[in-house]
Amino acid sequence: MSEETVVALGEDYPELRESVRRICARYPGTYWSGLEEKEAYPTEFVGELTEAGFLGALIPEEYGGSGLPLRAAAVILEEINANGCVASQGHAQMYIMGTLLRHGSEAQKRKYLPEIAAGRIRLQAFGVTEPTTGSDTTQLKTRAVRDGDSYVINGQKVWTSRALHSDMMLLLARTTSADQVKKRSDGLSVFLIDMTAKNTGKGLTVRPIKAMINHNTTEVFFDNFRIPADSLIGEEGKGFRYILDGMNAERILVASEAVGDGKWFVKKATQYAKDRVVFGAPIGKNQAVQFPIARAWAELEAADMICRRAAALFDDGKECGADANIAKLLASEAAWKAADTTMQTYGGFAYAREYEIERKWREVRLYQIAPISTNLILGYVGQHVLGMPRSY
Repeated sequence: MSEETVVALGEDYPELRESVRRICARYPGTYWSGLEEKEAYPTEFVGELTEAGFLGALIPEEYGGSGLPLRAAAVILEEINANGCVASQGHAQMYIMGTLLRHGSEAQKRKYLPEIAAGRIRLQAFGVTEPTTGSDTTQLKTRAVRDGDSYVINGQKVWTSRALHSDMMLLLARTTSADQVKKRSDGLSVFLIDMTAKNTGKGLTVRPIKAMINHNTTEVFFDNFRIPADSLIGEEGKGFRYILDGMNAERILVASEAVGDGKWFVKKATQYAKDRVVFGAPIGKNQAVQFPIARAWAELEAADMICRRAAALFDDGKECGADANIAKLLASEAAWKAADTTMQTYGGFAYAREYEIERKWREVRLYQIAPISTNLILGYVGQHVLGMPRSY
């Protein structure tokens, strides 16, 4: 077996991983628990990631980024979570800018991408989901109507994470009524909008949502909110396909985050099983404790392999929809299995906040719901991979 094969199957990008670990070591569990108590944003942590160039990993060098492949970005996010930190802000900034990179004008890219790469502009908010439409994106109600050199936006978005901590938001809105298009996916457009303080109170309102985890999520209201016409990304009415274009990258990145969380849990469970002595022996000696941890690790290894294959296909410009979806499915379930196993291993101590288990346990449950639910992935596989009739 060649050295290249060993690296590909083992710990790839070792220098990148080590750099991430050094940053994470400065942000222990007490940092994250403290933020959760105040429902605060990890400003210091995000600042260090930005300064190190990690959040601009996927931005090409010509626009001030690192120009790294998707697999490298996935490694960064995996390591953040594997070291007990939270990578959600990172994946948002990494993949949201992809729509601008692939479909924006050269002028838009020159204006915004270098600023995003340098951390002078924070783009971590993505306005898609609405209260009445959920995953049925083509039925969204938010409207953007052209008015001279402007668009006027009316509507509401929900579960828009980090809107209060972002300078800009990528917004999907309907520009042509659903009853006036041939396909329900037509008539949707993407806008890059300014969310800084100068626009709040001028038809833009952001309200935080108290949630089970500290993702700084919000609902956003647009009331005759006026934006410049050049906020449009690409062509009017083509927004849905632009959004889909970035979803494979997002799913691969999120899957890698889930793998990282799972590895953190298995490490915690393994160490506790070795150290905790009950009835005169370490509890890890008991098959009822040892075997679930071993199975959780095996399932994480399998999910990791699919994550790597999906990223390889993406980076090679090949079709990766099935792999990206399956990676997200398997990684979300493996992470949850690892989390639940660790809870059981720790027993009552898992509920004590000082161990960080209960916080991470709550966080990883989200992976089976967002950014795409398990059932929608199964529907995709059933229809597009196995050729069965559409199930919804």
